[in-house]
Amino acid sequence: MRAPLALTIGEPAGIGGEIALKAWRARKSEKLPPFFALDVPERLKQLAADLGLDMPIRAIAAPEEAAPVFASALPVLPIVLPRPVVLGKPDAGNAAAVIGAIRSAVEWVQQGRAGAIVTNPIQKETLYAAGFPHPGHTEYLAELAGGVTPVMMLAGPGLRVVPVTIHVALREALVQLRSEDIVTAGRITAAALKRDFGIAQPRLAVAGLNPHAGEHGTIGREEIDIIAPAIAALRKLRITVNGPLSPDTMFHAAARAQYDVAICMYHDQALIPLKTIDFDRGVNITLGLPFIRTSPDHGTACDIAGKGIANPTSLIAALALAGELAERRVAVPAPT
Repeated sequence: MRAPLALTIGEPAGIGGEIALKAWRARKSEKLPPFFALDVPERLKQLAADLGLDMPIRAIAAPEEAAPVFASALPVLPIVLPRPVVLGKPDAGNAAAVIGAIRSAVEWVQQGRAGAIVTNPIQKETLYAAGFPHPGHTEYLAELAGGVTPVMMLAGPGLRVVPVTIHVALREALVQLRSEDIVTAGRITAAALKRDFGIAQPRLAVAGLNPHAGEHGTIGREEIDIIAPAIAALRKLRITVNGPLSPDTMFHAAARAQYDVAICMYHDQALIPLKTIDFDRGVNITLGLPFIRTSPDHGTACDIAGKGIANPTSLIAALALAGELAERRVAVPAPT
C-alpha cells in the first residue's frame, strides 16, 4: 500500500479513542498496515493514561509522516474539538469537528495521501442536532465522492451481506423496496467483489422478503412482482445470481458455501445472521465509492466509554480489510 490509512475520530464521547489505542498496540500481532488517527493528541494521551495503556502517541503535521512514526508511536494528525470531551456524554458542540475529520480524510484519500478511510462510529442523533442532513456515514461519503450511488456491505468470517434498504423503519422498508434498487445493489456489489475482493465470478444469493420466499405468492407477492424481475435483470448483465431464497434456510454453513454475498431486503435480515455468526469481527464496507472505506460494525458504545472494556476486534478487522482492499486497488486499476 502506498499511503497510510486515515482513521477518523468518530464520536469523541464514545469508545473510538480507546479502540484506536488498542488497535495500535495490536499492530504487530495483527500485522496491521500503517494508520494515523484524526484526533486530539493530548486527549488520547490522557485516555491512554487513564486506561493504564503505556504507549507513545506522536502528533504529525501531514499524512506522509505517519508511516515512519507508526512502528514506534501512534501517529495523530491533530484536530480541534471546541468543547471538552466527557466520556459517555456526546456534545453537539463537537459535531462540526467530527464531520470535518471525515471530510479531511476524504480529501487526503482523493489526493492519494491516504490509502483508505476507516471511520470510527458516530453518534447520529448528536450530529442531527447540529444540523447534519445525512442519515449516516454512507450517504455523506457518497456526497463527498461526487454524488455516487453507495451500497453498504457488512462482511465477517464466512459471510458477506448487502441490505437493499438500510436505516429505515421496517414498514418503510416494505414501501421502499423496488426492483431497480435490488439491481443496483447487485450490480455494484458484483463489480466490487471482482475489483476489490479478487473474486473473478461473484455468486450472488438474493433473499426473499416473506416467509419461505412467499411460497409462490401464497404468503405475499413481493418475490414475484419485485424480486424475481430484479434477478432476471441481473442475469441479463451476466451476473451469477440465485434466488429468491427462503431467508430462514440460506444462512446455515452449507448454504453459505454456495454464494459469495447475500443480497438482503432489509437491515435486520442482513445483520442478524452476520452478527450471530461472529459478532466481534464484522466490518462495514461502503461499495461504489472511488476510494476504500471501512468501519467497525458496532456503535459508539457510550455506556462503556472510559471503562477499559471496549473490544477493538471489529476496528482491527476494519483496518486490516481496508489495507487489503487498498492494496488490491493499487494492483488492479479501475476499468476504463
